Amino acid sequence: MAGNQRRQTGASPGEDASYLPHALELSEQTVMDFITDQDVQKYLEDGYVVLDGLLTPQECDELRQKMTEIVDHMEVPEHCRITFSTYHDEQLEEQGNADYFITSGDKIRFFFEKGVFNDKGEFIVPKQRALNKVGHALHAYEPLYKKVTHSPRVQGIAKKLGVVHPVILQSMYIFKQPGIGGEVTPHQDATFLYTEPLGRVMGMWIALEDATVNNGCLWFIPGSHKSGISRRMVRTPKGTFPLTDFIGREKSYDEEKFVAAPVKKGGVVLIHGEVVHRSAENTSEDSRHVYAFHIMESQDTRWSPDNWLQPTEELPFPPLYSK
Repeated sequence: MAGNQRRQTGASPGEDASYLPHALELSEQTVMDFITDQDVQKYLEDGYVVLDGLLTPQECDELRQKMTEIVDHMEVPEHCRITFSTYHDEQLEEQGNADYFITSGDKIRFFFEKGVFNDKGEFIVPKQRALNKVGHALHAYEPLYKKVTHSPRVQGIAKKLGVVHPVILQSMYIFKQPGIGGEVTPHQDATFLYTEPLGRVMGMWIALEDATVNNGCLWFIPGSHKSGISRRMVRTPKGTFPLTDFIGREKSYDEEKFVAAPVKKGGVVLIHGEVVHRSAENTSEDSRHVYAFHIMESQDTRWSPDNWLQPTEELPFPPLYSK
């Protein structure tokens, strides 16, 4: 069952689709109308909503091509070649002990799928097929991704939702590789991006290819954002290991409550920070590339100082609204 799908918008057939022309030329009213009152209501009720046509197919292809170039030139020391997992014990073993992960908030770094290295740390698959994700500061250092993140339509979404002073917390490119793209277990983003009060974080998950049930689209428990969070990932005191730990316990969820949210290429999923969501392994022959980022309402909000992700002198959390 597909949840919260909406009408197709965006470039018309034959329209010149050079990078973001339609978004740059849209009037403020048109930008605001991209997300309707009905969409806002769906988001508030269910904790997520799917909006079609944020980007044109050509814009998606340009973002993918840029990532191909980034990966072609990546240099990752062997001791930094860590895999990314959402399983509790593996998270602590891999990311929890890795300074490479914990200090990636103001950098562009590379995280890999399991089983892509041999015992010597050498690639046993083509490196373009080895990555789980790239993060977490594409929005700051890569002009193409920065332009998407600050685009008029993205800003219009935040304004329509009443966000007064949004800042960008992190960004990532997720590959969901064909055949080996790992499962993302049920979780709430606020587990990792905790604020006081809660309800100040939202993810924007942009499909650069069709995301389907077969290649690992998102699944949600509608309305689950109204029940708080069950655990938190926190930094441990300096000089102790692991570098992060979890407070609280993982909850078990009824599989029958999850609703699939397939997205067409160019569409975006708005994800409330407390809504429970997951994605299955990608056992298909199709990849499922995504550009995603999180924003936070900074007005009257306290960002937890023991979150794994912290602003730095080099990269304070940048404001979303920009000229």
